[in-house]
Amino acid sequence: MTTHKPKVGDWFEVRSKDEILRTLDENGRLDGMPFMPEMFAFCGRRFQVYKRAHKTCDTVFPVRSRRVEDSVHLDTRCDGSAHGGCQAGCLIFWKLAWLKPVSNGSERKDDRVGLAARSSAAGCDESTVRARTLSHGSSDGLPNYSCQATQLPYATKDLEWWDIRQYIEDYGSGNVGLWRIICGAAYFSFLALTEVVAGPTLRRLYDKVCGLWGGSPFPRKNGTIPTGEPTPAKSLSLQAGELVRIKPFDEIRQTLNTSNRNRGLYFDAEEVPFCGKTYRVLRQVDKIINDKTGQMQEMKTPCVILDSVICESRYSECRLFCPRSIYPYWREIWLERVGPAPANVTAPEDSQVTTGATRN
Repeated sequence: MTTHKPKVGDWFEVRSKDEILRTLDENGRLDGMPFMPEMFAFCGRRFQVYKRAHKTCDTVFPVRSRRVEDSVHLDTRCDGSAHGGCQAGCLIFWKLAWLKPVSNGSERKDDRVGLAARSSAAGCDESTVRARTLSHGSSDGLPNYSCQATQLPYATKDLEWWDIRQYIEDYGSGNVGLWRIICGAAYFSFLALTEVVAGPTLRRLYDKVCGLWGGSPFPRKNGTIPTGEPTPAKSLSLQAGELVRIKPFDEIRQTLNTSNRNRGLYFDAEEVPFCGKTYRVLRQVDKIINDKTGQMQEMKTPCVILDSVICESRYSECRLFCPRSIYPYWREIWLERVGPAPANVTAPEDSQVTTGATRN
């Protein structure tokens, strides 16, 4: 392996298809992490490290943080082409064995180790990689898909929220700035205090103080509709490329039940910082793979994802500063069109990373 830990901004070249196949076991995986067919399209291309993927959030079992070994996120997302057209647009995990570092356009000397050190005993071919994405073993006859998201629990290790080493690595890798870490510590200290004394009063104070400099309101507030009662819907027929403004948090709360759901879709605290701001529609989403079951999930009420809007894991103690950057899903009732509906809209280029309610 390379002798250094990659940092945000480092350049890597994705190895050739044949080189990568020699690192995989008979199930098309390396250390439990699947190499997905969608990733072949990136072979031979060069990308900068978006985040060091030393940890992630597991959305298969109860949401938790997990440690990942020898992995990074590049500016690449899955297009779902080998997984039934899944529209989640997940950020791809790249094992370091699938990459070679480059510096100033040249391969770095510390990579001259040889593939023999990386290769598994079995190896596989491209047809195996493609075949492992799908099975028909479910009792209801529906296909089960396998991808990096569904296999994360088996390609990662336990990581407790209180393990301070992860936050040191967050900073040292360039994943998270010092100010964001300080803000995270301050938020959770405040949250703990509200659970002990004068919670409602302190939360109102939080809103007033943050409002002085245009900060986000307290993100953990429930919706107003009693659970069990219907929640409203609205169709704007949004198209990719349109500008929309996300409604203020308090307005969105009027569309949520007390479990913070609108027609089954959860509105997460991580979405609150984007409220009141304007973004472009990246695309409409009506089907995604359910990480828990591996089955394709059709959304009864379609939603959209927005360019440059990702989960930043600011407020989730069990996955604080997770670099996975999942797209939040937005109901159209939470949005308002900026300007008239255009006849023809040019879709924004699918932002690989800078573009998650989350997949809870």
